[in-house]
Amino acid sequence: MFANLMSSPRFLRAVVWFDASTGVLLGALHLLLTAPLAEWLGLPAGLLQATGVMLLGYAALAIAIARSEPMPRGWLWVLIVGNFAWAVASLALLLGSTLTPTLLGQAYLLVHVVSVALLAELQWWGVRRLRVWAAA
Repeated sequence: MFANLMSSPRFLRAVVWFDASTGVLLGALHLLLTAPLAEWLGLPAGLLQATGVMLLGYAALAIAIARSEPMPRGWLWVLIVGNFAWAVASLALLLGSTLTPTLLGQAYLLVHVVSVALLAELQWWGVRRLRVWAAA
């Protein structure tokens, strides 16, 4: 079933909608639960607030792209690069920063590294498939 979905022209749109949904959810969590998250994760409240705002802005862009017909290829690349940059930044926070996240915070950052890199990969794969779908 997953192979059928990945070969569908709707695949990329579904990935972008999922990306937008997770951006809204995490952005809202970062903003609404800043103090408890800062304590649980061992991350600065200011960082959580800034990333919350950034995630909501990113999600708004992803929603606009997902609603477009056809989805604008250039803006899709913005999502891909943004996701890749987010994964790299999360890895840098995990491995190379002066921050000392809690064990839960380390797990949270690691989940970001893996899941956001996977989203970037799925979006990249979907954009490459756009040419195939357009030619069919």
